Amino acid sequence: MSTQVAGPSAPAPGRPRAAASGRRSPRAARENRDGLVMVLPTAVLVVAVVVVPVLWNVVLAFQRLTLVDIRDAGIFQQATLQNFARVFSSPGFWSSIGTTIVYSVFATAGSILLGLLLALALRRPFRGRGLLRGILLLPYVAPVVAVTFVWTVMLNPQYGVVNVWGQQLLGWDRPIDFLGRAPYALITVIGFEIWRYFPFALLFLSARLLAVPRELEEAAVMDGASLLQRYRFIVLPQLLPVIALLSVLRLIMTFNKFDDVFLLTGGGAGTQVAAVRVYDTLTGRFDVGGAAAQALVLAAILAVSLFCYMRFFVRREVA
Repeated sequence: MSTQVAGPSAPAPGRPRAAASGRRSPRAARENRDGLVMVLPTAVLVVAVVVVPVLWNVVLAFQRLTLVDIRDAGIFQQATLQNFARVFSSPGFWSSIGTTIVYSVFATAGSILLGLLLALALRRPFRGRGLLRGILLLPYVAPVVAVTFVWTVMLNPQYGVVNVWGQQLLGWDRPIDFLGRAPYALITVIGFEIWRYFPFALLFLSARLLAVPRELEEAAVMDGASLLQRYRFIVLPQLLPVIALLSVLRLIMTFNKFDDVFLLTGGGAGTQVAAVRVYDTLTGRFDVGGAAAQALVLAAILAVSLFCYMRFFVRREVA
């Protein structure tokens, strides 16, 4: 009787030898290493541009520093909570938060509503639609310094074309100082924000309208649905996720807005939003710690708002 010596067991079919032995193949290790090398520049840039400044702002928020003292500031030197105490006890801070909320809510709602109306109006093809869309994008792509200068000249109470037309055509008794008198100044900066950023909403909503199935609307037409009913029960539900995303993005952007308000009014006449107040604290009183503390509080407010949105709205949409 002949005996057979059993050789080494072969790996299961379709299973790599390296995986069967529990070791990573040289090719997989090389691919992981190459991936890390490709991601490393972006990671270094994010750490240098985002993470380090944020951490340094947190350090400054707990120190009583001025612009003269910032050169000698240390990480654990003179740690104090007085900056936050002064922030929360200051009535000017809370009034700026209220102004920021009013400014952000109305500007966001107005820009999305105007973008939605224009997206629906430009939905059907017609001659010159592409040119008109390009013109409507000009407020968003134009330099902010240029457009704020144009608005400042147009609204000037002495020689601005708006006041001239208002007195000649609308019968105004006297010129209106739109940028230097409350509440006209706040209404003006809100109108400027709507005008400048409705193209942002127009782009998002126009892209989503292209994906709305035509079959649904054709079936609704055959069932006798009116134009308003088709928009209300078919088109609008398709746009709600995009509108929700736009609302979050625009609220975050507008809550941190500085350049538009500062270039138009300088924060005067009831338009001192939170970002302008942080700038005034830093440049007017040279209070680095106070400015950093206010910026940290604003970041915390935005973080809580974003958490509530993700917790209650995003999960509900996924469910």
